Amino acid sequence: MFGKKTPAIRTLIGEGTVINGEIKFADGLRIDGEVVGNITAVGDKRTMLVISEKAKVSGRVRAGHVIINGLVTGPVESEDLLELQPKARIVGDVRYEALEMHQGATIDGELHPLKSEDKPSLKLASNNS
Repeated sequence: MFGKKTPAIRTLIGEGTVINGEIKFADGLRIDGEVVGNITAVGDKRTMLVISEKAKVSGRVRAGHVIINGLVTGPVESEDLLELQPKARIVGDVRYEALEMHQGATIDGELHPLKSEDKPSLKLASNNS
């Protein structure tokens, strides 16, 4: 998961840009501006989404490797690694495969590891002597 090649950032939403609507991307996307709408990675390849310190996102965020240092208002799902930098602020529930959270980052919502969904439910051993 972590030793694989990082996808190239092929798309940039620059500072001062505001996008209203859904965004679907492949490979890598960096946001320095504002997005009002859902952001979803598509395709079978590894993906990376960077939400910089200056960025604001209002909507659902879903990608493989997600790095956040700005504000996200909405649920976040990271299929590989979620990195929350010191100025990250999330208002919404978070689902992740692996989580790296720096001091100063905040989450106002619930944390749900994706791994737990794949685990079988607890079975108690019976005493059949």
